[in-house]
Amino acid sequence: MTAHARWEANDLVLFCHLQPGAKRSEFAGLHGERIKIRLHAPPVDGKANSQLIAFLSTAFAVPKNAVQIESGELSRQKRVRIQEPKKIPDLTELAHLH
Repeated sequence: MTAHARWEANDLVLFCHLQPGAKRSEFAGLHGERIKIRLHAPPVDGKANSQLIAFLSTAFAVPKNAVQIESGELSRQKRVRIQEPKKIPDLTELAHLH
């Protein structure tokens, strides 16, 4: 697929760079080889991680329990698995936002 996302069987693995404490939650282009995601939640008490899961579950039309942070729990750099996404946002359009 791309450097920032890959398929593993029916699951989609995303490589993300988070910007917590933003004005709104949104996809924000690329940060190097990762998808940049702005999150409204602050990076305290797991709030940004919870919001990331909710944001991605909505974007990919899956329940929250189908989104898992596989690595980077305490980092801005995360690897996230989305189990059997029902909808795929057009992440290729993010390249021009770099």
